[in-house]
Amino acid sequence: MTIIGYARVSTDGQSLQSQTEALHQAGAARVFSEKQSGVYTDRPLLAMAIAALAEGDCLVVCKLDILARSTRDAIGKAGAMF
Repeated sequence: MTIIGYARVSTDGQSLQSQTEALHQAGAARVFSEKQSGVYTDRPLLAMAIAALAEGDCLVVCKLDILARSTRDAIGKAGAMF
């Protein structure tokens, strides 16, 4: 099992450092990070992180709202993983 991390901040004034450090400490072999508002559902690096997952791998985020802005959005992203 490989742990893939995904980090995101919404604005240029925010830093990805704390998220990426936490993901590496959690055992992430690879971390995809981007600066893009969660309003946009087309997030290229999230798509790359999902595409990097193999059977048995785990996608880890520091907070659920980094992955999705709503339950519906999260379910759609989870469907893309299977």
